[in-house]
Amino acid sequence: MATRILLLTQWFDPEPTFKGMVFARELVRQGFDVEVLTGFPNYPSGKVYPGYRIKPLQREMIDGVQVTRVPLYPNHDQSAVKRVLNYVSFAASSLLYGLFMAKRADVIYAYHPPLTVGIAASLIRLFRRIPVVYDIQDMWPDTLRATGMVRNERALNIVARICEWVYRRVDHIVVLSPGFKQLLVQRGVPAAKVDVIYNWADEAALAAPAGRLPDGFPGQERFRILFAGNMGKAQALDSVLDAAALLQARESRVYFVMLGGGVEVDRLKALATERQLRNVMFLPPVPMAEVGTVLNAADALLVHLRKDPLFRITIPSKTQAYMTVGKPLLMAVDGDAGDLVLRSGGGMATESENPEALSTAAELLASLSPEDLQRMGEGARRFYQNDLALAVGVASFGAIFRRLASNKQSR
Repeated sequence: MATRILLLTQWFDPEPTFKGMVFARELVRQGFDVEVLTGFPNYPSGKVYPGYRIKPLQREMIDGVQVTRVPLYPNHDQSAVKRVLNYVSFAASSLLYGLFMAKRADVIYAYHPPLTVGIAASLIRLFRRIPVVYDIQDMWPDTLRATGMVRNERALNIVARICEWVYRRVDHIVVLSPGFKQLLVQRGVPAAKVDVIYNWADEAALAAPAGRLPDGFPGQERFRILFAGNMGKAQALDSVLDAAALLQARESRVYFVMLGGGVEVDRLKALATERQLRNVMFLPPVPMAEVGTVLNAADALLVHLRKDPLFRITIPSKTQAYMTVGKPLLMAVDGDAGDLVLRSGGGMATESENPEALSTAAELLASLSPEDLQRMGEGARRFYQNDLALAVGVASFGAIFRRLASNKQSR
């Protein structure tokens, strides 16, 4: 009989999420029986998606995956009170369903953030004796402090204590980088309780890109370095504009293409105009199905985060997407992410928030021959396929699920 997994996640398709339908579908392909417990889609706008409406319960079967949606308060604005209500409402609904209505699972998989999902999973475990695997994608309260989402130290301390409570009660923890594991061990979590499983990319969308290049995309006379994704405070993209100014002064052929949205876009555009940067362009977000077209047209792909202890142990999700398409990476993130790129041989790593270092690395990439750039990109893709791919990661999760299910049955 197939091992039954309850995937507990506040965000799920059609919302953008790391461990959504792609994860669930691959678990089914690898022989698991999967039910997803999630909310009604409203992220990132905070408005319920067309075709959905909040109701007490909705079930649908998609590609062999049972998706169960429970009510929540839809919101994703800057109001801390409303954001907390969004998190708590889903946790309460999922707890009620998990305790009284869900078919008994062999293992619960809980996706963090938000922390409230971990609380709900821990309480279901307490009353129904179902082992929990806790997948930590953001290190709270560190992320809340680093991004400025929460500034009150007392509140951050409360979050830290709740995290410790959840860590003690779940059966196994999965993290996305070696640095995350090291930090948890420093905080008292047994090393044997934590596994590193790297994130994967949306391989299907990137393998068959759709759409056409946006108007004005620079030609091959330029060395096009593409940044794709959210442009927020954590990305510290002022440093990229500073690097662009240095390169423009040197009459370099390097050109930065900034693809995506975010709270900093308008300010960055205005700054680029004010500084008369002719080697930077901003493109609006495109659907995931079309991202691959733009990635494939670039000569190199940029990751940049601000200098922060948290980001030294973070591997931004765009890293895997970049590696999948087989283009050289320019990794301007200190720590684990830079180490990963250097280990793959798939690009260059440089210091965060250092425009001089970034401009130098960009020119060094631009000076390489097409053959060298191709070899670098192929190294990135090969490393992804061998170490980070969907099938590899899900197989690692599957081994943990089967072990916990077996241990439960033997007790």
